[in-house]
Amino acid sequence: QLIIKITSSKKCLEIGTFTGFSSLTMALALPKEGKIITLDHDDEVVQVAKSFFKKSKLEKIITPIVGPALDSLKQMLKNKEIFDLIFIDADKRNYINYFDISLDLLKKGGIILADNVFWHGDVYNKNKNDTQTNIIREFNLHVKNDKRVEKFILPLGDGLTICKKV
Repeated sequence: QLIIKITSSKKCLEIGTFTGFSSLTMALALPKEGKIITLDHDDEVVQVAKSFFKKSKLEKIITPIVGPALDSLKQMLKNKEIFDLIFIDADKRNYINYFDISLDLLKKGGIILADNVFWHGDVYNKNKNDTQTNIIREFNLHVKNDKRVEKFILPLGDGLTICKKV
C-alpha cells in the first residue's frame, strides 16, 4: 500500500490472483479513480477472489481476467495498455517472461514487484538445485543484469524484488 501511495499509482496489474488478498490490499491504497486488473488461469480461484472483492465493495475497481497470463499480457500489449505498478506472483517458470512483457506495459518510472524471490531461502543454499529453485535463481540474475530498471530485494518474508523502470 505504501508503494502505491508513494508512487501515486492509479492503474495496477497483478499477475497471479489466488484468493485476491494482494488485489484487495492494493485496491485499498488506490485513489477513487484507481483500477486493478488481475490475471489468473484458474477460474475456481478467481471465483473465490471475486467473492472477497464483492464483500469488500471493491469489485468495481478490480477486474479479474481468467486465462493464461502470457496470452492476456500479449493482448494488453496489442491494446497499448500502460500501468503504473505491476505485481508478479504467479507460476515461477514464467517469471522472466512476465517481467520482460511487464516492462513494455509499464510507464517510465513505474514499479514492478516480484514476490517469492528467496524461495524459502533455497536460492542461497548451494545444495538446493531443484527446478523451482533454479528458476528463481535465473529470474534474480535476469533482473540483476537488466539495465532497464533500478532494483533491489526487500529481505522480508520470502523476499520481494522492487524495480523502477528507467
